[in-house]
Order: sequence, then C-alpha cells, then structure tokens
Amino acid sequence: MTGRPNIDPVLARRHRNLALSLSVFVAFMIGASFAAVPFYDWFCRTTGFGGVTQVATSAPERKLERKIRVRFDANVAGVPWEFQPEVREIEVAIGEPVLVHYFATNVSKIETVGTATYNVSPPQAGLYFAKMQCFCFTEQRLAPGEKMPMPVVFFVRPEIEEDADARQIRTITLSYTFFPVEKPKPVAAAPRAGTTQ
Repeated sequence: MTGRPNIDPVLARRHRNLALSLSVFVAFMIGASFAAVPFYDWFCRTTGFGGVTQVATSAPERKLERKIRVRFDANVAGVPWEFQPEVREIEVAIGEPVLVHYFATNVSKIETVGTATYNVSPPQAGLYFAKMQCFCFTEQRLAPGEKMPMPVVFFVRPEIEEDADARQIRTITLSYTFFPVEKPKPVAAAPRAGTTQ
C-alpha cells in the first residue's frame, strides 16, 4: 500500500504546539542574551567584578605611604600591530596619579583601526584601580607603519586599605588586548529619479 500515512490530528497539533513553544523559548533566550550584555557591563563597572577597572575624573585628595607594584601586559587579537608597554612594571604610592605609555605599531600595509579591552588582576583590585585617561576609551587608527604612544593615567584608590581582602594585594597587573574594528561596508547609492539600472 502506497501513499501518505494517516497522521493523528491530535498528535500533529501537539507537535506544532511544541515546535512553536520551542521557537518562542529560543527567541526569548536570544533576546535575554542581548539584554544581558549591557547589564553585565554595568554590573562589572560598578563593582569591579572580574577585574573591570573604574573611571575617575579627578585624583584622590590623599596619598598613602604604602606602595603597590603595577605590572603592564599587552596583547593583540587579530589586529596586525605590535603592542607593548613602555615599562613592564613600576611601584606607585596608593592614591598617587601615574602616567604610563603603551606603544602600538601598525605592521601592515593598510590603515587599521583597533579597540582595546582591559582588566586588572587579581580581580578584587578592579574596584580600586581607577583610570583618568586611557587610549582604551576610544578607537585607535594607525596608518601603515605608524607607531603611536598610548597614554594611561591611573591611580589605586586609598579605599583599598579599608577592604580586608584587597589590602593584602601587593601587585596588580593591568592588561590590554587590542581587537580589530571592522570598517562599515559602503552603502550603495540609490538610483536617481528617472534613471534605470
């Protein structure tokens, strides 16, 4: 006997309902994942979670005698640059603003644009490590062969001494990774009125 098998209408309706429910669930999860990104970013910046540093507009009013060692790490991921800190580590007084430089060189034959992500380790230092100026706040554009100094002004907040866990920190590592910024694709011009394509 040939032909299509008989399908129970109740079973078919259940399958359709299940497929629809799964589709709605997947759509909800995708939407939630996009909403989670800005929320997670806000949470990390507010609490220093995961070593996310703070942004400051002015330096602290007090500087402590205690010094802390700050190490500098530089990485690239997909951008054709050489990227390194001017010095590998320094000692700074807690509360003292410090200027350091990283250097990036475009080793390709075309102009490239990069943006940097950053964090500090150990992660609990993120709440107390504040940047007043940083190349990571904006995209960086380098011509072929161009070398650019990239300044960072930071300080370690004196409040670190009031945190029982964080005051044990003796060394903080500031780490940057540059990623390429994709250039927007040109938009085709709309045909003028009265012309044909």
